[in-house]
Amino acid sequence: MQRLKTRAQFQAVLAGATVARTAHFALHRCALDLSSGAAPLFDSAEVWVGAMVPKRWARRAVTRNAIKRQIYAVSAESESLLPAAAHVVRLRSGFDRKAFTSASSDKLKAAVRAELHQLLGRRPARAS
Repeated sequence: MQRLKTRAQFQAVLAGATVARTAHFALHRCALDLSSGAAPLFDSAEVWVGAMVPKRWARRAVTRNAIKRQIYAVSAESESLLPAAAHVVRLRSGFDRKAFTSASSDKLKAAVRAELHQLLGRRPARAS
């Protein structure tokens, strides 16, 4: 599994289709275009994963980093379920701060993991 690193890679994937959603996350995907004559954004035909956790939905840096670590860990576990394409897991709404008072609690991490397993465990539609 490769990680998305550049802004251009993230923009290319976000321009692709949203293939799955849960209450807090969205999964975006775009096919890898390795045959074009220009320098490709993705240099190998593997699973590429990126995480977007906006400050709007997770105000504390501790929370954003904990969610990103969970995204990459669950993606690595679910790599065999994902097709060889570029994926971005995007946080699209915040977790209730009353239910998760600590910025990085085990309860929050478990809730994030459960929802990510649901998001990545689905058999989304094929990439266009």
